[in-house]
Amino acid sequence: MTDRNDSQFWDRVADRYAARPIKDVAAYDAMLADAASRLTASDRVLEIGCGTGGAAIRLGPCVTHWTATDASSEMIRIARSKAAPDNVTFTVADATPTGEGAPYDAVCAFLILHLVPDMRATLAAIHRQLKPGGLLISKTYCVRDMNILMRRGVIPALQAFGVVPRFAVLSAADLRRAITEAGFVIETARTFGANRHAHYIVARKSAQ
Repeated sequence: MTDRNDSQFWDRVADRYAARPIKDVAAYDAMLADAASRLTASDRVLEIGCGTGGAAIRLGPCVTHWTATDASSEMIRIARSKAAPDNVTFTVADATPTGEGAPYDAVCAFLILHLVPDMRATLAAIHRQLKPGGLLISKTYCVRDMNILMRRGVIPALQAFGVVPRFAVLSAADLRRAITEAGFVIETARTFGANRHAHYIVARKSAQ
């Protein structure tokens, strides 16, 4: 589930977020290329926390259908205003999937798992929505691994002024542990570009 205050934060910053350029285009392209290589033309994909739809629009042509969801109605409004493939659907929904449209071949969670109120509950719900052998493709900020000045000084100050939202303070080890405890087997764990705190993890649900 997504906290109402968090949805209001993203509604408020949606236009500014949409106008902000991608900081490392090469790293972003490399991540999407890796994700695309793991998808097939027959796949049905759910994306949680889709934001303004950039990943959905890029990756949608790789699959049969892409359901992109976000708890922010303003983010979805902006996503729907873009030219998207016909097989991409944008929907307002909480980050913890409820089962509508399941089972999926893959669930994508780009920069959302650290933002949900209960990451373990969200991971458990994702696991339930996947077909046996299905993939979780994710990218997550692990702030606990940052230096103490950022972690205890800069970030709390930005949160106090409403510049950045609340989020879980995770380490990369915390994240990997939560994913495996949810029943997944991690196949890939890496970073792209210079930001070593944004962890890209691909994990598979057992085929049994």
